[in-house]
Amino acid sequence: MVEDAIVDGTAEGTAPCCAPPGDVDSDTMATDLQVLTAMGNDTRYELLRRIANADDGVCVCDLEAAVGVSQSAVSQALSRLYTAQLVTRRKEGSWRYYETTETTSALLETLDDLRGTYE
Repeated sequence: MVEDAIVDGTAEGTAPCCAPPGDVDSDTMATDLQVLTAMGNDTRYELLRRIANADDGVCVCDLEAAVGVSQSAVSQALSRLYTAQLVTRRKEGSWRYYETTETTSALLETLDDLRGTYE
């Protein structure tokens, strides 16, 4: 086995310690930040957790009562979560029901794993 030659303190063929980091795709970064920002608010995060813990979607009316904020605040929060593709919505009669997406389920599971708890 031939060892890598060391040139200027780095293995030959590797970037030096002061090389700029790799490129970041601006579209990917914008999408990721939209998701993280949508989750980064107490009310929106609580709504996500409540929706994720429901069996078959949650009615807006039930969410308003559960989180204790105005109907307007709940509607704005759900709209932001929907725009970030963290929830889906369906209309039944005059009510809207929200469910989390697979992405949201994966994100929440990852957060649970990071905390060391399994719900």
